[in-house]
Amino acid sequence: MTRVPDTSMYEQLFSQAARRVAHQTSILVDLPNEKPDTISLAFGDADPSIFPTHQITASVSGLLSENVDAIMNYAPADARLHALVTQRLEARGVEVNPAQLMITYGSSQVLGLLPQILIEPGDTIIVEGPTFLGAVEYFAASGARIETIPVGPEGMDIDALASCLADLKSQNVRPKFIYTIPTFQNPTGTLMPASARARLVALAAEHGVLVVEDDAYGDLHFKPHTAPSMLTLPGNEWVLHIGTFSKILAPGVRMAWAYGPPAVMKRLRAFKSESDCGTFVTRLVSHMAQDGWLERHIQSLRSHYATKSAAMVQAIAEHFPADVRTNVPEGGFFVYGYLPHDLPAVALNNVAIRHGASFLPGTTGYANGQGTHEMRIAFSFQTVPNLVKGIASIGSAMREMRQTNN
Repeated sequence: MTRVPDTSMYEQLFSQAARRVAHQTSILVDLPNEKPDTISLAFGDADPSIFPTHQITASVSGLLSENVDAIMNYAPADARLHALVTQRLEARGVEVNPAQLMITYGSSQVLGLLPQILIEPGDTIIVEGPTFLGAVEYFAASGARIETIPVGPEGMDIDALASCLADLKSQNVRPKFIYTIPTFQNPTGTLMPASARARLVALAAEHGVLVVEDDAYGDLHFKPHTAPSMLTLPGNEWVLHIGTFSKILAPGVRMAWAYGPPAVMKRLRAFKSESDCGTFVTRLVSHMAQDGWLERHIQSLRSHYATKSAAMVQAIAEHFPADVRTNVPEGGFFVYGYLPHDLPAVALNNVAIRHGASFLPGTTGYANGQGTHEMRIAFSFQTVPNLVKGIASIGSAMREMRQTNN
């Protein structure tokens, strides 16, 4: 019989960061076990029914008919992918310096590298509340002190941010960065208007704080909008922009980019131990995007997800109590809800699973324990019939809780 070692015998081997992770409670503990037939509306997975499998197959076949050695062996990232990202940034009004652009293995790689180049234990960073749950875990594991700025109907509360920065300055604390998802925010789906973006970047420049603009959902708008990338605003020398192909091709492709200040990019490259992202996948993405295919595909994604969003919003209107407040997203993957006092999110999710559906409790998106009466509902993955059925099940769970409490 194999002897299970005492894990404490390894403790002295670990770095301080690794020790913190061992004692850190994962935010996923709020998610109970689901049954196999549960309609999960919890996670923002892309819809597999619209994955571009034909285009991927054709592109792989085309690539393999070329010089296999150049495609499959060690080689830098495909220069055409750099050109593609440059063109997409320039189309949004960004004056691109190639030295400031880095191709990465998904946007999460950048979020994982940021603490390595910017954070010492005890350093302060600023995030939205709620925000992307993965980012919170990355930053918390680094030992950062996290300040949370509330998200309102138009994204991050800039007045609250200004007050926070002023208060930190009075304590001689200079935050390392402000993490924001201004376009169809995860999880709230909000769109930060141009005026708020301009003010945020101006505040960052005034206080000497880097802005990390996570633009994962920027392509997935259901109608045109005029909110600019922060890279185009005065003070943009303080902006690190992160974009991704995950939401517009497939998450498994793991291809993204970062664009920001030269000094920051130099450090990111130094800590990106994998160097370039490999010639095969980078050539695959650039090959798929040729002849305008990518932009046509994005247009079809916008229509597809807009239909699913509308179906969920309509189902909520029919099945949720009137005092449950939800947003109506203009893009992205999520509807966000605010629950009355008698419907705490974690308890409601437990009951909803018995009814056959689940969602993500709001507490998973906060670094400070808030969100007990908030919920994120993803419309991205499930079919429209399942979306409607799932919302009806959650509505039934709400009614059951109220009947039980009464």
